[in-house]
Amino acid sequence: MFKISGILKVKNDTVQVSEKFSKREFVLTDNASMYPQDILFQLTQDKCSLIDGFNLQDQIEVSFNLRGREWTNPQGEVRYFNTLEAWRIERVGAASSMSGGIPAGGPTAMNLDPVASASSASTAPSDDDDLPF
Repeated sequence: MFKISGILKVKNDTVQVSEKFSKREFVLTDNASMYPQDILFQLTQDKCSLIDGFNLQDQIEVSFNLRGREWTNPQGEVRYFNTLEAWRIERVGAASSMSGGIPAGGPTAMNLDPVASASSASTAPSDDDDLPF
């Protein structure tokens, strides 16, 4: 299982691929690095409606699985494909960040200094030699 957060850039309609299979694609822009990445995700079957409640430019967090498959074309050449199959989509904000989501600014926006938060809670010296982990 993987998770990533970003901005919803594209939301396509559901496509009925066959009588028993439907899929829906959407694109998330990940701005966590210096070079933004537009990442294509796929929803399938009953999961196609998961993106319905979201609008373009919404900050979302996507839980997904990485899928890979082999395919042999009619000329006998073997090809490999990867799919990012989304299975949960949540809005990033106060509620999801309290439940473990990544804040809109990404990991750099979080306070990762346990000493600062511990020292602000108590200014009395401590005799404990316990490490904070």
